[in-house]
Amino acid sequence: MFLLKTWRSVAFGIYGFKNFTKNGFVEHSKSFRSEDMQPQIEGKNCIVTGANSGIGYATAEGLAARGATVYMVCRNKERGEAALSMIHSATGNKNVHLEVCDISSISDVKSFASRFCAKDEPIHILVNNAGLLERNRLITPEGYEMNFAVNVLGTYTMTELLLPLLEKAAPDARVITVASGGMYTAPLMEDLQFSSKEFDGIEQYARNKRVQVALTEKWADTYKEKGVGFYSMHPGWAETPGVAKSLPGLSKSLPGNLRTSEEGADTVLWLALQPKEKLVSGEFYFDRAEASKHLPFAATKGTHSAIDSIVGKLRTMSNL
Repeated sequence: MFLLKTWRSVAFGIYGFKNFTKNGFVEHSKSFRSEDMQPQIEGKNCIVTGANSGIGYATAEGLAARGATVYMVCRNKERGEAALSMIHSATGNKNVHLEVCDISSISDVKSFASRFCAKDEPIHILVNNAGLLERNRLITPEGYEMNFAVNVLGTYTMTELLLPLLEKAAPDARVITVASGGMYTAPLMEDLQFSSKEFDGIEQYARNKRVQVALTEKWADTYKEKGVGFYSMHPGWAETPGVAKSLPGLSKSLPGNLRTSEEGADTVLWLALQPKEKLVSGEFYFDRAEASKHLPFAATKGTHSAIDSIVGKLRTMSNL
């Protein structure tokens, strides 16, 4: 096990340094098509979680600039209002709205979903961007480990509860989940709250992101007749407020070579704008292309068979 974990970490580091940095983005962008990002999406309703900063903010601004009606889901009302004002000013789009919701709270997520479902409006694009890497074990008031509560349980509950409104936008509806390349270092595990050994926040984050990728596969299969596409993606190593707080050593080790939030959000926007026939539901995307979900010889692929059991646990925890 030690050798396998070491191999995963080393392979991830080498692969990441070549591909996930700003230099990687510059190299990959040579094959990007500018026309892919030109579609206007007036009349489409988009929800972006964790939208007050970083990749979430860049995503919300990019969607608003293309005419969409955007709902920014933020935990902090003051920071959300400041971000909302900036997007209004930058884009001139007044159809951008703030929704206050703490994704770590199942009660909050259900309250938001209930309010939104009462509008009975179709959701064309749901971006599950809200994420957390908390280095220490914290427990939410509802009794869940904090990273898991945000990255997995809250994201799962939000998506499931909004599915009826996504179906109303079929066949063009899509769910885009912002995962992380960190998942390459972790197999899918049923110990969702990291209770089996001494807590490691970075490893828990990687595990959470592996669950998101496997969940995307499961959603794509379960709801393939619903007209909703499900996609996960990796933004690369971007210099966001979240990264600066959780991984302060990353920018020091890669000075000037982390991506901007806009570069990190590029593939999210690309997935939102492409005709669905160009995309493959259930797949994992990086820099506007399908990417492997597993590193060679990392022994993570077979673990995805555990997703059925994990979904059962999530459904019980969220009381859906």
